[in-house]
Amino acid sequence: MKKRLRIRLSPVYLTLVLSLMYLPILVVAVYSFNANTSRFTFAFTGFSLRNYQDLFRDTKGLLSALRSSLMLAGISCGISLVIGTMGAVAMSMRKFRGQGMLENMALLPIMIPEIILGMAFLAVFTAVGLKFGMMTLVLAHVTFCIPYIFMMVKGRLMGMDPALTEAARDLGASPGRAFWDITLPLILPAVLSGTLLAFAMSMDDFVISYFVNGAASTTLPLKVYSSVKTGVSLQVNALCTLMIGVIALAVALVGVIRAIAARRFRKKND
Repeated sequence: MKKRLRIRLSPVYLTLVLSLMYLPILVVAVYSFNANTSRFTFAFTGFSLRNYQDLFRDTKGLLSALRSSLMLAGISCGISLVIGTMGAVAMSMRKFRGQGMLENMALLPIMIPEIILGMAFLAVFTAVGLKFGMMTLVLAHVTFCIPYIFMMVKGRLMGMDPALTEAARDLGASPGRAFWDITLPLILPAVLSGTLLAFAMSMDDFVISYFVNGAASTTLPLKVYSSVKTGVSLQVNALCTLMIGVIALAVALVGVIRAIAARRFRKKND
């Protein structure tokens, strides 16, 4: 009886969960076509493409803020990729006293509350006399992006057989050649996963950026927050809809590429 009831309630539960997840996204997309031009845009008055036209004209500066966020996330993740990957590889190569404590310290930036980390950055940058702007934003974002890449790569290295690298060394490969030809291809999925996660966290960050941002630079989350004081423009909805669409297309493209690669692999084996 209980099993039959559980089977009947499973579709209801799944529908409820999916509704809670995707209904807000659907509302954002629908309201991006709202023709309402008043300060408070909660009432839907009709369909219009005006919000998209104004967005591409960049009348609210949202596209400029998006470019700044993309540039910030790209630079931060590029630096973090090198530091995080090299740190994880170095940690896995040798064992030494205090290694566990050092690894835990490397993960501290993602364990500390963001508001505390933001205040700490503000105090440090003020003490050393750094001008607040893109430089301070990059330094702050690199600090909390490194742990994501370090954590992913370190986990992959722990599951990798060290005999593979040792065999390459025995065959005459230098440490650098063994890394490029053996280690890097094996940890590349973890590097990419950590980098994408760090990129998403950098794009989404508001609290830390709020403390270290300068007058000449801004990010998309800060721009959206500043617009709340005067009423959120429906251009925000339009931009969010476009970003969701681009991400959905990218995910679909990756799925298609993986399906084609799997099909070719099966044909080759057959």
